[in-house]
Amino acid sequence: MVKWLNSQLWQLILANARELLREPAVLFWGIVFPILMSLGLGVAFTKKKDVTVNIAVIGRNHLVQAPGDSASVIRNFLQDNRAALRVGKDGALSRELRVPDDKLGGTTYIFENMDWNTAMVSLKRGNLNLVMDEDNGQISYHFDPMNPDAQLTYLKFSKLMKEPGMLIKPSETEIRPLTVNGTRYIDFLVPGLICMGVMMSCMWGVSYDIIEKRSKKLLRRMIATPMKRSNFLVALITVRITMNFMEAGLLLFFSWLVFDITIQGSVPALLLFFISGNIAFAGIAVFLSCNTSKTEIGNGLINLISMPMMVLSGIFFSYHNFPAWSLPVIRKFPLTMMADGVRGIFIESTGFSQVLLPAAIMLAIGVVFFTAGLKLFKWH
Repeated sequence: MVKWLNSQLWQLILANARELLREPAVLFWGIVFPILMSLGLGVAFTKKKDVTVNIAVIGRNHLVQAPGDSASVIRNFLQDNRAALRVGKDGALSRELRVPDDKLGGTTYIFENMDWNTAMVSLKRGNLNLVMDEDNGQISYHFDPMNPDAQLTYLKFSKLMKEPGMLIKPSETEIRPLTVNGTRYIDFLVPGLICMGVMMSCMWGVSYDIIEKRSKKLLRRMIATPMKRSNFLVALITVRITMNFMEAGLLLFFSWLVFDITIQGSVPALLLFFISGNIAFAGIAVFLSCNTSKTEIGNGLINLISMPMMVLSGIFFSYHNFPAWSLPVIRKFPLTMMADGVRGIFIESTGFSQVLLPAAIMLAIGVVFFTAGLKLFKWH
């Protein structure tokens, strides 16, 4: 035991750990930032019980009736359903109509009176999804067909306009909202954030750290010491993996506390997969930095590896949105394999036997790249 405590590897681990903990920026970007990201995206995309929708109405006479105004389908609809009239501080008119729904959550429609140019500016800024105008009793709807929220707003409201009695009659359709665990966006997001954190931590914490030390001639000084290359690299990786466990644990605790996220699958399987993912990215990081001596080149190489995977591997949205021909390639990315495995354990109740093969593949990736990087490693 005493021999181990005085060993070269243990002293290198302690030195790297102290160096890491003395950097406040490391603690912020590694621990605080992922938690803030999960909080922001979780609140933004978690379904609320009641939804507020802003709709622009072109033409003042469609909200209130003035002397000499002709009949308006929009105005009659709002008046028949007792939509509340509001007058803003700047004199802008709006009406508020709430459509209750005990099962799916109510919707509050806010109709704002605007001219066409103002409506287009608000639409571009994301302040509203739908623009309505009326000509001789014919209603026109304007919205971005590529915007799912705009499509949903159009479908819901246009149906109310065609069947206004639906506002006062109970729906005859039997609706049974899904209450299955793991169907929320935050359930999809948090496993992806954990995996992305592992990749970014290894790529920047291991690879960039080696490149920076080499560029500052610090590694050159180590040649005069009896330190082994393997001990130096293993100590760096060990500290980084330990840090990744802390970061992932805090993020998971925060997600459970705020969003009630739970691990539905095997916890030992999650630990195995998490370790194999760390080893895979640590091995890639060592290989990437084994010869590079300029930080500018290192920045480019790290971004070249990490950015495509961060976009394509299904961290923030499903990679099945990409063309079918690209999916076999995307599935072979290490981040995709890790994200699919961790997400399956979190929300699909994946067991230990189901992750053995992908975990073995990721371990093999890490060992192969680490061995190659160790062989090609240069101190200067």
